[in-house]
Amino acid sequence: MKKALIFGATSGIGKALTELLIADGYYVAITGRRLEKLEELATKYSDRVLIKQNDIQKVDHVEEVFHQVVDEFGHIDLIIQSSGIGHVNTALDWDKEEETILTNVLGVTKLYDLAFNLFRKQQFGHLVGITSIASLRGNRQAPSYFASKAYQKAYLESLHIKTKTIKGKKVFITDIRPGFVDTAMALGDGIFWMVPLEKAAKQIFNAVRRKRRIAYISKRWKIIAFVLKIVPTWILKKVM
Repeated sequence: MKKALIFGATSGIGKALTELLIADGYYVAITGRRLEKLEELATKYSDRVLIKQNDIQKVDHVEEVFHQVVDEFGHIDLIIQSSGIGHVNTALDWDKEEETILTNVLGVTKLYDLAFNLFRKQQFGHLVGITSIASLRGNRQAPSYFASKAYQKAYLESLHIKTKTIKGKKVFITDIRPGFVDTAMALGDGIFWMVPLEKAAKQIFNAVRRKRRIAYISKRWKIIAFVLKIVPTWILKKVM
């Protein structure tokens, strides 16, 4: 049986992907801070879900939970990092900046490293990081969120390059870059091109199945990505 581990499965994209993976025949270990939400999924899919309460900001516990899942599963085919946080923080309130960094940088890096080292040992596996269209440029309203997603993007690219050192060529790295998805993570008001969660999850699932290196969700955000990569900073300063 195929086995997956999802960090951040209590709601939103992580929860939706859990259900799609179960429908595809996976046995799924899910983590998150809200135990009651994990238990809801475990009740619904009692024979297909393993739950582990975890706060990704606590990196020592991330490692502990990770190894518990590996011990119980024996191997892991797919690891999805869906945990994340972001704040509109124009005042640069440090509590918000720190929370974002602890989650999106420190905790995520710990998980990425654990996943890569496991896959190198196994000689196979697929790591999926949910980054964002925000990874491409800066933003005045949510500096730490945009910067943390840029960090994740670069780290995943580095791990992709590093797979060259794994002889079997069966380790894959996927960077999922959503635009605005209708979840609690959507930042700001008057959001355009908002993608329904169900549609986003299906597109992500398909990208994972195809082992895509990079996927924009929804696909039309690839147009925005192209523009963001070439537009001068002075224009961004006026419009973002």
